Amino acid sequence: MLRQTFSRVLPRAASSVGAVVPRRALAASASAASADEVSLEIYRYSEEVGKPYMQTYTIKKNECGPMVLDALLKIKNEQDGTLTFRRSCREGICGSCAMNINGTNGLACLRGVDEAVDGKMSIYPLPHMPVIKDLVADMTEFFEQHKSVRPWLELTPEQMSQKTEILQSKGDRKKLDGLYECILCACCSTSCPSYWWSQEGNGQYLGPAVLLQAYRWIADSRDTRRGERLAEFAHDDYKLSKCHTILNCTRTCPKGLNPALAIQRMKTAVEDVKLGVSASPSV
Repeated sequence: MLRQTFSRVLPRAASSVGAVVPRRALAASASAASADEVSLEIYRYSEEVGKPYMQTYTIKKNECGPMVLDALLKIKNEQDGTLTFRRSCREGICGSCAMNINGTNGLACLRGVDEAVDGKMSIYPLPHMPVIKDLVADMTEFFEQHKSVRPWLELTPEQMSQKTEILQSKGDRKKLDGLYECILCACCSTSCPSYWWSQEGNGQYLGPAVLLQAYRWIADSRDTRRGERLAEFAHDDYKLSKCHTILNCTRTCPKGLNPALAIQRMKTAVEDVKLGVSASPSV
């Protein structure tokens, strides 16, 4: 359609100055214009409309920032103010703009518009989660699961009352690397088939993001309730054991973390508890 437009308009303009425009030049010009455009097929849903549908928007890459979030903001600001999505830091730190882009979960602020295939890109909310509106998933249950693992240091009354820091060795601090960086974007959990199946069933499997967070506190040498934390998993058949080591979580994590490794280390620690062995967290 774009080439037809050029072939109709350009020769007429050229003929007015006595020039002839070669077809090859017209095709090249149309191809260049087409290469600069990206079509974003975006999932739309609202309670008012009821049934979800896909809506396509077209943007020009040379008039837009390089990231998918830039494209979404441009569409919202210039084409459709009703388009709804979460965003905050634009730096891959807050995790707000997590969504499914071209079939893979990720952060819109870290994914590039140049990932479009043949000038097209599909964008959906995080999969297998309730949708509030458009690209906004309902994270309520996810954060309730996170709350259930008590994501804070459990200290003794004496430690709570002291006015100085609770120190740890450099080695113990190093054990937290690859754990504390999690931003709770839920990209890993919503890419995990075990988590999908759990959400459609009893919802008791916590998923890779929450389990990584749980291990972050179990591995912290300053925590005083490590045994209790592990015992909670040892006496539960779903929270941890429903992980089948599919590894989608590790492949998907936009921060380059390894939730599958944290889960395996926690499984080992839980087995030690069952056997009556008290071992220190793995490095």
